[in-house]
Amino acid sequence: MIRMPGHSHQGPLPPLTEEQRMLEQELHSHVQTLAGQIGERNVFRHDRLVMAADYIRTTLAGAGYEVGRQTYEVGGKICENVEAEVRGSRRPDDIMVIGAHYDSVQGSPGANDNASGVAAMLALARAFAKTTPTRTLRFVAFTNEEPPLFQTAHMGSHVYAKHSRERGEKIVLMLSLETIGYYSDEPGSQHLLFPLNLIYPSTGNFIAFVSNVENGPWVRQLVGSFRQQAQFPSEGGALWGLIPGVGWSDHWSFWKEGFPAVMVTDTALFRYPAYHSNADRPEFVQYERMARVVSGLHAVIAEMADTPR
Repeated sequence: MIRMPGHSHQGPLPPLTEEQRMLEQELHSHVQTLAGQIGERNVFRHDRLVMAADYIRTTLAGAGYEVGRQTYEVGGKICENVEAEVRGSRRPDDIMVIGAHYDSVQGSPGANDNASGVAAMLALARAFAKTTPTRTLRFVAFTNEEPPLFQTAHMGSHVYAKHSRERGEKIVLMLSLETIGYYSDEPGSQHLLFPLNLIYPSTGNFIAFVSNVENGPWVRQLVGSFRQQAQFPSEGGALWGLIPGVGWSDHWSFWKEGFPAVMVTDTALFRYPAYHSNADRPEFVQYERMARVVSGLHAVIAEMADTPR
């Protein structure tokens, strides 16, 4: 469950391409708007949550999408998931969901957690807007991932996945982009729990692909593809879902409805010193490395959308 195809990149990172430099600026702009300008956004700061949803809808519409809304009520307040879709050309009923939650925990502007994931989702949606993949690509911004709504019936991704199951949709894979903007080359900067600390690197400079044991084949396929197409350190794990951290994002909701789902993450609290705090601000997100990750994910998603399985 931990042996992955290929080899994680080692050594110096190559210079950014011109496309990656433009992507770096795009990601910075999204994170700055969500975490720097809007700031804390959740049901307790509902006005800010609405502002974030408006920004996401406007951005997706600007990329040429017809944007959908899934609304529901929490404590008398209207909350919404936002979605945009590229219809598949030959296998349109096969749906790949690329999702990220746009709310932040109370007391935090949520730059890395999870404006970074939303920024990546928006950049990927823009990149795929004019393409014709074999499978359908669906880009979704989820609300209410953070406590106290985490893993409850009011969690946005839970509402979304449940509705997809009720509609009989065929979601072949869901990617949860969760806290992907912080990296460190300092030895000892990665703080995984036993026994994972004996298996994975102690330097927090890698992107991780994480899921439960049942989704092991998907994790291996994703890691193998990323390692072929991106020169950036990467690790993968198909682990027991009860291990702390393995199910801590929106992919959990899709597991519960029987859909394959994998989290892409910098490992959040196991690395990021500003996790769930007021210090989680845009200046601590490392946009150059994040651009490398998102560029690699673009290549991986393009391959998965066109490769039969």
